[in-house]
Amino acid sequence: MANEQIKKTNTTTRVHPLKFSLWLIIISIIMMFAAFTSAYIVRREEGNWLEFDLPNILLINTIIIVLSSITMQMALNAAKKNNLKQLKFMLLGTLILGIAFLIGQWNGWADLVQNNIYFGGTGSNPAGSFLYVLTGVHGFHLITGLIFVAITFFSSLKYKVHSKNMLRIQLCTTYWHFLGGLWLYLYIFLRVNH
Repeated sequence: MANEQIKKTNTTTRVHPLKFSLWLIIISIIMMFAAFTSAYIVRREEGNWLEFDLPNILLINTIIIVLSSITMQMALNAAKKNNLKQLKFMLLGTLILGIAFLIGQWNGWADLVQNNIYFGGTGSNPAGSFLYVLTGVHGFHLITGLIFVAITFFSSLKYKVHSKNMLRIQLCTTYWHFLGGLWLYLYIFLRVNH
């Protein structure tokens, strides 16, 4: 009897290997962005730092990513309730908002170029280079998130995401919320330190 209770306790406290792997990935991304933002502050204090206005699209993108986090959470809630129609609709909404965010980032970069703020070359400045790196690396991770959302969406079309098969959407939601939180951190960091 005691052995059965120990086995039961061990199986209920285990973390799924994919969830554990995702958290390791998230921690490594956090460490990378902590290094980037620390380097930003250190380099800014050294001087030769170009002061310029951040593109207005960054605020719009912040609203878009918050909305996409809401649709992702609604997709998770729909999966828990086996509301498959809402699940598909909210996953599709998250995909569209994620793509809109990337388009906004591209337009933000175009705005920077239009204002002679470049990533590299003779006309570049570390201030602009850091902005490109911070937004670009986040954008890369958002693309990976969009791939994950698309896989989950197509799985939902095949009825492979529902209340008895939640792992995929749980992982997707965790990663997407992380990307949203990371963007909020970056946006606030840039507003305060730029």
